[in-house]
Amino acid sequence: MKRIITISRELGSGGRTIGKLVANRRGIPYYDRELIDEAAKVSGLSPRYVETNEQKATGSFLYNLVMGTSYGYGILQGANRQTLPLTEQIYAAQQEVITKYANSGSCVIVGRCADHILKGRNDVLRVFIYADIEKRLEHSVKTYGMSKDTAREEIEQSDRERARHYSAFTDRKWGDRHNYDIMLNSGELGYDQCAKIICSIAETDM
Repeated sequence: MKRIITISRELGSGGRTIGKLVANRRGIPYYDRELIDEAAKVSGLSPRYVETNEQKATGSFLYNLVMGTSYGYGILQGANRQTLPLTEQIYAAQQEVITKYANSGSCVIVGRCADHILKGRNDVLRVFIYADIEKRLEHSVKTYGMSKDTAREEIEQSDRERARHYSAFTDRKWGDRHNYDIMLNSGELGYDQCAKIICSIAETDM
């Protein structure tokens, strides 16, 4: 049985909704925005700053070399957080919080490279939720009240930022099937069916 479920998702794919459905059905905690507040406490930065900058990365080639070519979990975990650039301080704080939540018991964790941070654990189910662009636009317009043009701009920007952030801190490609246990097309399956599939797999010995 998988105690911890990490959900990575494309903007507009309904990943948050699916994560909440899974958490409710399994009767376990759901962590999303809570990670922002907790990371702010750990880092000493404001929640607003953490929220605004958590998906950014310095991209400093020289800094990568100094730290060992990658912002990987072990490297940041062992670093003096206060010597890191602010964006990396946020990531290091989120690592600490995500690991604490995972060690505390069953839960659903959305985003924040949790699939990578918790790699190597056999009690984690790593999920990626995606959908075609029209479904994502429809969700964004309905959920956030955006115009279709604005929604498209937000989705394209989000995809770029999440891909850069994931690559910078994990040295992996965001959305690559090799990084996840299951990938679900929420546009075709629907949110409820995605949640049922996740719960079914999580409850099976693997």
